[in-house]
Amino acid sequence: MLEKNNKKLINAWSSFDWANSVYNLIVTTAIFPIYYLTTTQAVYGGEMVRFFNISIKNSVLYSFAISFSFLIIVFISPILSGIADYGGLKKQFMQFFTYLGSLSCIGLYFFTGENVEYGIACSILASIGYAGSLVFYNGFLPEVASNEFMDKVSAKGFSMGYIGSVVLLVVNLLLFQKPELFGFENGGSATRFGFILVGIWWIGFSQISFSYLKDRGKRKKITWDILGHGIKELKKVFKTVKSKLAMSRFLTSFFLYSMGVQTVMLLAPLFADKEIGLGADEMIIVVLIIQIIAIGGAYFFAFLSKLKGNGFAISTTLIIWIFVCIAGYFLKDKITFYALAAFLGFVMGGIQSISRSTYSKLIPTETKDTASFFSFYDITEKLAIVIGSLSYGLIDQLTGSMRNSMLFMSIFFIGGFVLLQLANLKKNME
Repeated sequence: MLEKNNKKLINAWSSFDWANSVYNLIVTTAIFPIYYLTTTQAVYGGEMVRFFNISIKNSVLYSFAISFSFLIIVFISPILSGIADYGGLKKQFMQFFTYLGSLSCIGLYFFTGENVEYGIACSILASIGYAGSLVFYNGFLPEVASNEFMDKVSAKGFSMGYIGSVVLLVVNLLLFQKPELFGFENGGSATRFGFILVGIWWIGFSQISFSYLKDRGKRKKITWDILGHGIKELKKVFKTVKSKLAMSRFLTSFFLYSMGVQTVMLLAPLFADKEIGLGADEMIIVVLIIQIIAIGGAYFFAFLSKLKGNGFAISTTLIIWIFVCIAGYFLKDKITFYALAAFLGFVMGGIQSISRSTYSKLIPTETKDTASFFSFYDITEKLAIVIGSLSYGLIDQLTGSMRNSMLFMSIFFIGGFVLLQLANLKKNME
């Protein structure tokens, strides 16, 4: 049994964000997408690449790969979470996905552009590892913090993730800009070495969390009955969600605005490269600014939620997100992009942190199978990413412009904002 609100335990739990957020920033946001575009364009002489003898635009292939990885998580998450809760294996599954993701990151070192199938496979496995570990990591939140501290603890986790990411991103920036100082032939080989650093960082620092977090209850033998337990538990969670109007409306709102949030975050580097013309080193600097501002954003919106309520805090972020998407359509120069990126960073930290803690507060206090509840939450988010990134890629493919994709994302935020008002969180969370 974990001791709630224990400072050492909270720090240990939060350190997992420090460990795995380097993947989310460096591999999915700052470096790998641009490295992927640059290397594939150099090998194939343009945007069109050959993927298992199919000709496809490189940016579209990447967005579809991200969608596919999250779709896999949607299918396996309910089974795994049921096993984790019922079999007392939540921590072990968290470890398995951590090792899968981090080793896949290390494997990206061998991606050089012509082996595009291998590069996409590694990026998919790394994405599965990252997303899968978060299901069980988030499931520990109600076990380490009581309701009144969840906003602050959730914000602490995200903030530690942003800080850790910035530290390793600075190292990668130095490697990229001054490769000769570190014994590399060029920026490309230094960038590839950066993927190894991400994997080692992820594995190494996650051991802090693993040493403190413990599964609740006795471990049980895995049988065929337990394999179906996750589906049964997910059905129970669905019934609970349906019976609680505020919870169901919040999750529907969360589903809609997550289509926009996660898609914009995942595919912003491709937008910056193709529509604004940002170079790799410029993009890294922009991402650094975003991460630093996101730290302040996470704590600001935790404070705002305490002052005005979770619903008000999330609604404020959604209004800013709508502005970001509409403004993105009209972006022409780098200076304006930097300014818009600052707004994106501010709300990025806020909306992720407050959404997680809001859902934790809506879970019935007597609940023991938290992994199943967070599996449902995770499925909602991952399905949103699948639909959002597919929409982004299809609009890009059909219209030939990511600006249209960016504008389309605002529809998801508007829908999420409207449904959030109907949830009346302030009344239902008192």
